[in-house]
Amino acid sequence: MKVGITGHQRLDDPNAWGWVKTAFKNKLNSLKQSVIAISSLAIGADQLFASIVIQRGGQLHAVIPFQGYESTFNPKDLDEYRRILSKANIVEIMQTHGTNEEKYLAAGKRIVEVADLIIAVWDGNPAKGKGGTADIVDYAIQKHIKIIHLNPTNKSTTVK
Repeated sequence: MKVGITGHQRLDDPNAWGWVKTAFKNKLNSLKQSVIAISSLAIGADQLFASIVIQRGGQLHAVIPFQGYESTFNPKDLDEYRRILSKANIVEIMQTHGTNEEKYLAAGKRIVEVADLIIAVWDGNPAKGKGGTADIVDYAIQKHIKIIHLNPTNKSTTVK
């Protein structure tokens, strides 16, 4: 099963990452088939999900928003990005034109288009910039892709 991830890079309550990690593992435990994670490998939800899937023997399809994406990472996060990327079975580098935000949106849409299911780590608020989690959730809804919404603020899980 191809499972796309979209989600926040940072949470208002950093301790909520423990809840997100447990929710990821519970969801993966409930799937009765092998998983291919589809991720842009941004810090936060994307990297956490990809790492868990890899640790469990799943595969990774990395959708990189643009050539030079590495330059958007600060030095402390770059090593982890490279480590996870090196484990990808498929690396797809998008060739979108426009601003970085437009490129993030295109990569998020690509993830939705490839996925059978989307997991969204999302507080339910509007996107802070084009291509944010809310935009990708909206696109998945338009495309009638099943969404598992993990809300790290109130620690709830809903299916859309």
